Amino acid sequence: MFARVSTYQPGPDSSGAPTEDTVNRVLALPGCLGIYYLLGKDNKSLSITLWEDEEALAGSAEAATKIRSETSAEQHMQILGVEEFDVLTRHLKD
Repeated sequence: MFARVSTYQPGPDSSGAPTEDTVNRVLALPGCLGIYYLLGKDNKSLSITLWEDEEALAGSAEAATKIRSETSAEQHMQILGVEEFDVLTRHLKD
């Protein structure tokens, strides 16, 4: 599994939360396994998308860039960075 982590700085009039449309667009991308959005106390937000393999991660790059740009403009957020990771372990309690 692979992950793409995008870091944002929401503007003063932004909640930092994605719209349902944004979430659905990301989840519809081939190989997408899930998405998390986080908002920190320092008003920095993260989106973490999970991908079934490196090919899905790479294949989603162009569409993800478009969705990220459109969403950040709509939500008045500055994109601070985008990084990609190999997920080495995953554990969620039921």
